[in-house]
Amino acid sequence: MLQVRTHQLVISVPKTLAHHASTLLPLPDGRVLVAWFGGSRESSNDVSIWLSEKTQDRFSEPRCIASSMEPHWNPVLFERQDGSILLFYKVGFPIPEWRTEVIESCDGGHTWSEPRELVPGDRCGGRGPVRNKPLSLPGGRIVAPSSLEKGLWRCFMDLSDDDGRTWHQSQFIEARGTHDLHEGLLHWQKVAMDSYLSGKPFDPSSVPPEYAHGRGVIQPTLWMDQYGLHALLRSGEGYIYRTDSADSGETWCEAYPTSIPNNNSGIDLTMLPGGELILCYNPVGGNFSARSPISLAISRDLGENWEKICDLETEPDEFSYPAIVSRGNHVYLTYTYRRQNIAYWEFDWLP
Repeated sequence: MLQVRTHQLVISVPKTLAHHASTLLPLPDGRVLVAWFGGSRESSNDVSIWLSEKTQDRFSEPRCIASSMEPHWNPVLFERQDGSILLFYKVGFPIPEWRTEVIESCDGGHTWSEPRELVPGDRCGGRGPVRNKPLSLPGGRIVAPSSLEKGLWRCFMDLSDDDGRTWHQSQFIEARGTHDLHEGLLHWQKVAMDSYLSGKPFDPSSVPPEYAHGRGVIQPTLWMDQYGLHALLRSGEGYIYRTDSADSGETWCEAYPTSIPNNNSGIDLTMLPGGELILCYNPVGGNFSARSPISLAISRDLGENWEKICDLETEPDEFSYPAIVSRGNHVYLTYTYRRQNIAYWEFDWLP
């Protein structure tokens, strides 16, 4: 059962027209940091990374903490073992060629370092976490859920054994049944981009259905149990997919479909002390279909079966890209609210 503590919007006075892809981090002093990307519209050169902090029951005025004359995307907050905070984000256009930059705060998010590239010279879609939070393993390894969107969408995990200073990749993870699509998807992706760059109209209906934009899996969300590491994956295949690892994230099985519908939009989950998994998602099937409602589901058997708990929003608008974390049975949640704001929830899970 959910016991809601607060439900509010983060932004009281908008500084930009559009807001999307939030991330959040509760701090030991009781504050909660929330970041997102905002600008005139997604992919515009004025899109920057914004941050607000919740103190008691109020959010601070948003402030820009990363900006340049390139579009910014998908911030991810993460606290290192030494207490410093990393904020990863993507920069550039088009998405298949974006890069990952990172800034660091050593004073709880009050001030931030100058940006640096996470993996210097990488232009293959971005290293480190692509949208969801990394997972810290008991031995100190950080597992960052990553993915590429060039041709067939594929996931991988970026792994760090020195508290986020250097990284190496796992092997790629593909969705079952999609292996033969890569070359065709690359072709049609190039046709669409060439049309965009030349200013000519592009007719998506000219693309054969099997090469529709968004085939494959991206944006994993992670958990660990006594059997190893596991991830649920956003997909363009109509359902959330899953993959598993028994060697601390070095290798992963082929991703296989679950029974949970997915509209090719972001998902995120958190694991509670009792082993329950709480998932936030849009319970809608199809490739790029409606991003409403946005809902919560629970698994009591380590992700084998899922039961929807409740809908958080049901109106015909966009409620998407959730970020969810927990401290004990206390859960913190944000998501995109109509592209006009960021919704924020805190609740306790009462078993």
